[in-house]
Amino acid sequence: MIRVTLAPEPPDFDRCVRQPGLAALAEMVGETTPDRPGPKRTKFAERREDIPADKLPSYWREAIPDLLRAYHRICAYTALYIYPVTGAPSVDHIVAKSTQWRHVYEWYNYRLACARVNSSKGVRAALDPFEIENEWFSLELVGYQIVPGKGPQGPLRASILATIEALKLNHVDFRDERAAYAEAYLGRDISFAFLRSHAPFVAQELQRQGRFIADDA
Repeated sequence: MIRVTLAPEPPDFDRCVRQPGLAALAEMVGETTPDRPGPKRTKFAERREDIPADKLPSYWREAIPDLLRAYHRICAYTALYIYPVTGAPSVDHIVAKSTQWRHVYEWYNYRLACARVNSSKGVRAALDPFEIENEWFSLELVGYQIVPGKGPQGPLRASILATIEALKLNHVDFRDERAAYAEAYLGRDISFAFLRSHAPFVAQELQRQGRFIADDA
């Protein structure tokens, strides 16, 4: 994992995600019956917090194109590029949908995640890529496993290990992908700029560990 900076909220987010999402919740608790085309939603619960997460209208999916643009198609958890054809982008809610309805349709609560990691994470606790420090995670350059950095100890180290486990960051497929990027760079098949734009954590770790090609150094 590598630290991610929150991107500005897109201009159309309120119209496309927040407003229809909150309006749907109001319908589902019987507060409003809006004049709009299509079937009306029946009352589902007395309070918004009683609406099950799997019944929430998935307007957050409308934000996926903006998330891909804002975060340059880099998964917030694997720090690997999500390819347009073979990748599967998804929205992870850092505050889970099942715990706080107020954050369900908010841009700041969204993390761009490949669907595989999002499925592994579910509602399991994991460190927020927006709040970590870059030295908390390290890359072992033989098997390309992610391990805790040397600095974190105690509860923080335990949280790092729990995050690696929850997200299955050391699954063989992820290790193989990191290895492919690193070996392509070290073999001069790709530039450091390409590596940094497609696997920024791998690039960061090669740089930190002094594995530059001479011209790049």
